[in-house]
Amino acid sequence: MSKILAGALAAPLLLGSLAAVPVAADSTTTTATASATGQAKKASRTVAPSRSRAPYRFGSINYNKWYAKHYMAYKYGWGKKHYRALVKLWNHESGWNQRAHNGGSGAHGIPQALPGSKMASAGKNWRSNPETQIKWGLSYIKGRYHTPASAWNSWQHKSWY
Repeated sequence: MSKILAGALAAPLLLGSLAAVPVAADSTTTTATASATGQAKKASRTVAPSRSRAPYRFGSINYNKWYAKHYMAYKYGWGKKHYRALVKLWNHESGWNQRAHNGGSGAHGIPQALPGSKMASAGKNWRSNPETQIKWGLSYIKGRYHTPASAWNSWQHKSWY
């Protein structure tokens, strides 16, 4: 229904009845409002991960997964589908171990950056800090593949990403 017609129906009829006439909502406005409301609620629930709120010991595999899950939701808005893909991807790459190192290629860390020194752009503690490695790895995925699901799909075809 057009907005002009909806506005005309909302005005009281001048020819007799002063009863209120229900206004038909424009479906695109209703959908856009519901979508914006849902996004606002989701954004308000997503906060930056903090070591003080972590349920696991810093540097443990469970901590690394927890941090990645919360950071990717906070920074990129990626949800469960992309987290599951990331878990599969980094299980294969490093087993989520920030000290993982491939002596043959020089790949290092959770995302197996090649060379590992690339991660210095995310922090000078790139060799051992899982948060730095996760931030760099997610940024790399965003820039090259757009999402962890796309990176996982690529890995399945090539055994590297």
